[in-house]
Amino acid sequence: MIKKHKKWFSLLLTLLLTLSIFTGCGSTADDEAEEVAEEAAEEAVAEDFTDLTTDVLVVGAGGAGLAAAIEASDAGKEVIVIEKMPMAGGNTLRATGGLNAAGTSSQEALDIEDDASIHYEDTMTGGHELNDPELVEILTSQAAPAVEWLIELGADLSDVGRLGGSSNNRTHRPTGGAPVGGHLVQVLQEASQERGVEILLNTTAIELLMEDEAVNGVLVEAENGETYSIFADAVILATGGFGANATMIADLDEGLEGFGTTNHPGATGEGITMAQEIGAALVDMVEIQTHPTVVPEIGYMITEAVRGNGAILINRSGERFVDEMGTRDVVSTATLEQEGQTGFLFFDEEVRESLSAIEGYIERDLVIEAESLEALAEKMEMDIDVLQATVDSYNEAVASGSDEAFGRSDMPVSLESPSFYVIEVGPAVHHTMGGLHISANAEVLNENGEAIPGLFAAGEITGGIHGGNRLGGNALTDLMVFGRIAGQSAAQ
Repeated sequence: MIKKHKKWFSLLLTLLLTLSIFTGCGSTADDEAEEVAEEAAEEAVAEDFTDLTTDVLVVGAGGAGLAAAIEASDAGKEVIVIEKMPMAGGNTLRATGGLNAAGTSSQEALDIEDDASIHYEDTMTGGHELNDPELVEILTSQAAPAVEWLIELGADLSDVGRLGGSSNNRTHRPTGGAPVGGHLVQVLQEASQERGVEILLNTTAIELLMEDEAVNGVLVEAENGETYSIFADAVILATGGFGANATMIADLDEGLEGFGTTNHPGATGEGITMAQEIGAALVDMVEIQTHPTVVPEIGYMITEAVRGNGAILINRSGERFVDEMGTRDVVSTATLEQEGQTGFLFFDEEVRESLSAIEGYIERDLVIEAESLEALAEKMEMDIDVLQATVDSYNEAVASGSDEAFGRSDMPVSLESPSFYVIEVGPAVHHTMGGLHISANAEVLNENGEAIPGLFAAGEITGGIHGGNRLGGNALTDLMVFGRIAGQSAAQ
């Protein structure tokens, strides 16, 4: 039981903090998503800092943490969630593309035939076979149940598309291809609140507490610097990765020094460090992913769904240079080989109308638009003959169903409907595949492969699931599948 509750009052997040979460994010941060974030930012400030006791303590209020909290609560446990940022959501708020799952009711409604075994093969291949097969089997077999669970909670996952590295349409998102992250955070937060889960914002985990070699709580720091302890029968770490920790990134991969990031400011890896201090094992820490389509200078990620819905990548000469639906590491490498180390997403009016996320990019002046190829070439200072030849060649590939130039297998539409659009993009640090070594039950393991009693983890803080490269759409799958497992395991 919670022995002493904090007394709360509402505090609106400042405009600056709200914008800092969304600037440069993978989500388009449309009005609805911003409203979600502001609702999530109704934080609580304690009048005193007496130690608390609960059944399950979740550290991190992103997608994995909220999913874990809901499952633990549904198992009859009292749950507290702490979050160091002034709003819930973490990187989940920035997710745009969708959630991968095979064999769902949404796919069935669209006559899409798919199977978890194919999702498994795509994930292993995309991760260069470095993934933990047992964890990938769980990820892919439990993805469809996770989608149905979210739908039961009120999520709209009726639109199904395809992201890079997938061999089928299995990326689930809201109607019209709307950004998925803010929507899921809203659904999960409302479900948590309905269950009486306490979410303490601006509350930072400092140290894992132990008794008799088992984790029994966390020492935390309030916004004003006061510290106190929250004791629990089980602790779930869902603090995310370290994609916003430039020093940690460069220490692990010197080649990424100076790269921008798509991550929110709180993704700095303290959860990994805390667990390591009590003997937790790490896995795949050097596996760091860049996302190939990020707007230079401002770090604003353009969802992979733009390519999935038909866009191509061209260089400054107006030529294609890669299979746009290749895995993120392949597309990133190819982009860095181009003049200026950037490329341009090119698409037409049909692609724009197929994906509502694009409207957000246009509203933010990230898109160059023209009513004809000639006008676009003039604006881009490209040779119109080269650009025209590129577009004609691609459209012929679409018509024939064979991309002899780069082997792209999924070409949903030809690019011939004015107006025409380009967005300049390049790679930035996106996802950290390495982290805590976990079991099939989301238990955190020590260097001997033994579970650390009382400690569980889920989400980007963990390693082993994605291997050497994460497929677009598999992050949210990871959060939901292993977040749910962590909550269920912690409640046992």
